[in-house]
Amino acid sequence: MNTARTPFAASPLAIATALGTALIGQQAQAAGVAAGTVIQNTATATYTAGTTTASVNSNTVSVKVDELINVAVTGLTTTPAAASSAPAVLVYSVTNTGNGNEAFNITADPNVSGNAFNATISSVVIDSNGNGTYDPGVDTVIANGSAAPSLAPDASVKVFVLAALPGSATDGQTSNVKLTAASVTGTGAPGTLLAGKGDGGVDAVIGTSTAAQHAQDPLIASLAQVTLTKSATILDPFGGTTPVPGAVVTYSLVAHVAGSGTANNLHVTDSFPTGTTYQSGTITLNAAALTDAADTDAGTASASGIDVALGNIAGGSPDKTVTFKVKIN
Repeated sequence: MNTARTPFAASPLAIATALGTALIGQQAQAAGVAAGTVIQNTATATYTAGTTTASVNSNTVSVKVDELINVAVTGLTTTPAAASSAPAVLVYSVTNTGNGNEAFNITADPNVSGNAFNATISSVVIDSNGNGTYDPGVDTVIANGSAAPSLAPDASVKVFVLAALPGSATDGQTSNVKLTAASVTGTGAPGTLLAGKGDGGVDAVIGTSTAAQHAQDPLIASLAQVTLTKSATILDPFGGTTPVPGAVVTYSLVAHVAGSGTANNLHVTDSFPTGTTYQSGTITLNAAALTDAADTDAGTASASGIDVALGNIAGGSPDKTVTFKVKIN
């Protein structure tokens, strides 16, 4: 007599748990048999009685598969994402590794042990068009800690987290942001039964992931520091350097940009000192003459002073030197 266990004595919970255990590590079929699937089995016995050969079927046993809730979260930002005046965009993948349709609460947490600074979470965004790229105004913004749209078994979605720098961050400092996906149905120790809470009203069983997983992505502060150094030279009417009425003062302004970031829309401005008169047409940028008018070049001069637009200057770029002249009245 064959004494091996048959499915007839197994409980739905035991079957669902066994299915989940058997599927661990099988990434190609992480979800397994879909929740709510009815598995049916009928046995047959054949025999000979005298000269007659016959067969008889057993009753049919039906088992409805419970939902096994599992999730996997992966951080996809391998090189620290740069945050400067614009937030860093961190990318994560959330995969429903269970066997039923499931929604997950998505929480981005910047308070990670070991951070040089804690970022400010600007937005949590679902890749709603599935192209893997953050598209402002197209992808779906959700509240931090709220549920993303339901995922089918084995389905994945990318989640973008926009992380801004706090005022205390300095250039080159690094930080991490943790993203957690937790089942809306419930979380807990593996094997926890949630009666009637599964997909389609079946029971749900918490899988080995505890139905809540997290991953971390790194970011780096990419900032620019600007220094401006001003000096003056004097040429008096007698060929000397004495600051007497009629002497011409040449001011030199040197803008230096350091750091790994970019100083955007950088302007150098200066007012004309009281007791002096601006000498028209004397603005230069790196020794190239600029006009006083508000035209296509970078310089302008008005009654209030000079303004030279340097544009976006990356840290480590060559210095920019602005000069102009005034005469002592």
